[in-house]
Amino acid sequence: MELKICTLPGDGIGPEVVREGLKVLEKVAQKYGHTLKVEEALIGGIAIDQKGTPLPQETIDKCKQAQAVLLGAVGGPKWDDLERKLRPETGLLGIRKELDLFANLRPVKLLAGLETASVLRPDIVAKGIDLLVVRELTSGIYFGQPKGIKEENGQKIGFNTMLYTEQEVRRVAKIGFEAALKRRKKLTSVDKANVLEVSQLWRDVILEVAKDYPEVTLEHLYVDNAAMQLVARPYDFDVIVTGNLFGDILSDEAGVITGSLGTLPSASLNAAKLGLYEPIHGSAPDIAGKDIANPLATILSGAMMLEYSFDLKQEAKDIEKAVEKTLQDGYRTADIWRQGLTKVSCSQMGDLIAQRI
Repeated sequence: MELKICTLPGDGIGPEVVREGLKVLEKVAQKYGHTLKVEEALIGGIAIDQKGTPLPQETIDKCKQAQAVLLGAVGGPKWDDLERKLRPETGLLGIRKELDLFANLRPVKLLAGLETASVLRPDIVAKGIDLLVVRELTSGIYFGQPKGIKEENGQKIGFNTMLYTEQEVRRVAKIGFEAALKRRKKLTSVDKANVLEVSQLWRDVILEVAKDYPEVTLEHLYVDNAAMQLVARPYDFDVIVTGNLFGDILSDEAGVITGSLGTLPSASLNAAKLGLYEPIHGSAPDIAGKDIANPLATILSGAMMLEYSFDLKQEAKDIEKAVEKTLQDGYRTADIWRQGLTKVSCSQMGDLIAQRI
């Protein structure tokens, strides 16, 4: 089977972690007789430097021609003072919109061997952390119009529009319910329906879609309560479905409770199964080029790619098992290292996981 992938290494540690993700994917492909066909394209700060835009048309074309996209990270202080439309993050928002990647799946699982890395109390950690955040990705306040900064009566006013259509809510809700069916059959919808009309529409549509999934237990939480419950009782959550803004915040919060953003993958999917896969961490420019970044999130994003875009569930499971075995054998990158364990570099971690495929 030919696996046609476009890589977007991006900025900072992006190229380093993407390199290790590809290293592991190559090993899996060899084991199962697949052919990995990889094209690389520019996005973010490096695209600004070389092409004058954070998202060149050539990048969009290469991504659309691929079956899946593997992204590193974008951004850095070098580009922070540019006008908003030229910032690296605009390229990331743009590729999500161009590919209509409306559903962002972020599994949050405390890997075996990393229990002591969690910031939560041991008694909470002992009950397990294994949840999935499904975030709507191409609408909401990040994309709503009108938006901008204007001047009125001698002072500046900033404004954004939070907007959702019924169809946009319905399609991401279905992704959430389908995911819950394959897990523990519980879905938590997060909104702010007590004060926001757009959230009331969100809740109304969720309730309609729920009628098609009687096996799934549905609960509703306001976003502020959800943020508290995520740290108080993370073991009670199975699948969380929410809008763009709330999902952005809650998925990062959920990520931190496992101890390191460096271990958490994500998938952004469209209706045609074309997916963009990326670690949830940023570009970490302070450690770029030092070969000390944690590649686990990117390697596990590769596993999600095999499962969701290519339907290669066994191959995906092989990567997950190789990651767990490497951690159980005591190997750690600097961000999750502690006394008594073996500290390894980014590239060494990739080698160790590839060896265990």
